[in-house]
Amino acid sequence: MTTIRLTVAQALVRFLAAQYTERDGTRRRLIGAMWGIFGHGNVAGIGQALVEYPDLMPYHQGRNEQAMVHAAVGYARQSGRLSAHAVTTSIGPGATNLVTGAALATINHLPVLLLPGDVFAARPADPVLQQLEVPYAGDVSVNDTLRPVSKYFDRITRPEALIPSALQAVRVLTDPVDTGAVTLALPQDVQAEAYDWPERFFAERVWTVRRPGADAAELTEAVQAVRAARRPLIVAGGGVHHSRAERALAEFAGATGIPVASTQAGKGSLRYDHPQDVGAIGHTGTATADGLARAADLVIGVGTRYTDFTTASGTLFENPDVRFLNLNIAPFDGHKLAGLPLVADARSGLEELTERVRMHGHRVAGEYVAEYTGAKDRWERTVDACFAAPDPAARPTQPQVLGALDALVDESDIIVNAAGSLPGDLHKLWRARSADQYHLEYGYSCMGYEIPAALGVKLAAPERNVWALVGDGTYLMLPTEIVTAVQEGVAIKLVLLQNHGYASIGGLSQAVGAERFGTAYRYPAGDGTYTGAPLPVDLAANAASLGMRVLRAGTVGELRAALGEARAADVPTCVYVETETSDTVSGAPPAQAWWDVPVAATATRPSAVKARELYERHVSTRRRHL
Repeated sequence: MTTIRLTVAQALVRFLAAQYTERDGTRRRLIGAMWGIFGHGNVAGIGQALVEYPDLMPYHQGRNEQAMVHAAVGYARQSGRLSAHAVTTSIGPGATNLVTGAALATINHLPVLLLPGDVFAARPADPVLQQLEVPYAGDVSVNDTLRPVSKYFDRITRPEALIPSALQAVRVLTDPVDTGAVTLALPQDVQAEAYDWPERFFAERVWTVRRPGADAAELTEAVQAVRAARRPLIVAGGGVHHSRAERALAEFAGATGIPVASTQAGKGSLRYDHPQDVGAIGHTGTATADGLARAADLVIGVGTRYTDFTTASGTLFENPDVRFLNLNIAPFDGHKLAGLPLVADARSGLEELTERVRMHGHRVAGEYVAEYTGAKDRWERTVDACFAAPDPAARPTQPQVLGALDALVDESDIIVNAAGSLPGDLHKLWRARSADQYHLEYGYSCMGYEIPAALGVKLAAPERNVWALVGDGTYLMLPTEIVTAVQEGVAIKLVLLQNHGYASIGGLSQAVGAERFGTAYRYPAGDGTYTGAPLPVDLAANAASLGMRVLRAGTVGELRAALGEARAADVPTCVYVETETSDTVSGAPPAQAWWDVPVAATATRPSAVKARELYERHVSTRRRHL
């Protein structure tokens, strides 16, 4: 057997460079690049290996470890989960900073390879700098915090252990059911240790990303359920996009006339102007989709996890005879809500369903089509009213900012968002023009995701305009990767909205009787609240200080001009706008369905007492689907 003598880190880089995915005849490199911040846990191992093999593994210099994972996740999603990035860190805080990003990746079923440094395996000096000592367990390090948020975790304490572990890591990264964050913890002494590796370990490997079809019996039951339904509704989730099943969904919807609502992850599964698209569903949904959901007798979930925002915390699907048919590649999700499971790849399953339904010539009644078509038209008029900004000299509302952007973009633009008040407005109002235009991370709804994720998306699609939509609260969480975008010349567009606080949580706080406590970015008022004057914080100046080109927009007219200038820019560019938040100015439509956030059971303040009364009325409508 021919061997090659390399360090563990060198062997890992060479191995990763030889891994490929293939789906539908398209082959892609699995690990497209590696992000890294170096310290004593990885500088002499992975750092040296990247210098040793500069042509094998492209490198991106990050500023924050959590942000590096977000960038990798953005890249993986835009790449259809067929290509991913790796992230290397030192030990200690560098490693624990990965936890939030890892949770986000795993919850959203998006692949990312994490390579945190670890303490010495041989323990020549104990403890080393940044080591956590656990008196009852000598084999525990801070990297163990990554176990519950990883789909696969291993600590490589001997060089030869890398071989089976690396193969398992790639298996999970390329598995459409089990993918998520994969962690290989690398003790710093092991990274630098030499070993005689079998040459075959570095041979090119192609991992097929499977498209399993449906079980025949499950398919027969599914067809029967579809044919028996009089008011069916499709709920399109993120699995539609992961499978690239948008065309198959359009064909099924067109053949049957069944309307399609979408979750945050599934929005864009149909274009907004497709006859069967009825918009967003759930707490942040449209009146059209939520009205159809309340009366539906069959809910066909395609690639959805049925989160509480989608089900309105178990209150949305009111029809006493409602049944669920769940097309999902993951059996765990296929059996939710006591539904009929159709365990299959979304595209394969939809194609099989369409073929079988067409054999029977099944289509919903014309009256049902007329009902949802009329409701869809009415909601579009609501969107028009929210987007309208008749006075170009006025300060824009948040929906008017979205309206100005909506009027500018075409199907090639991509918008990225994750948290705050923007997700609700976007879900209700945004008109998705292409399958991948709407990039909303709502599985973890992680503040700080947007800017680094936009960077990752742009790296995956350099020819596209990529917009990160960010409120002031999110911006202050994690603006660091602006520096990386400037350094590498990645021309992301940032729309930075200043509303002086946590607008989303402020509204929620008001609704649950907490009176917006601690949600505004203002000076203390002397009574324990922060209701004084706004802080003199200039986020536009901050973005400029990090190297970004900044365009300030104080009015609707200035906003339109700035957005157009930013879209044409070939350098990282920020449009900064302070939004109008007055209650007298029209905002987005209110929530069309409930969301369960428990309210204080005992209180003396009138706002909390009233909120509890309303809460109990909503809770009484919740049901278990059995």
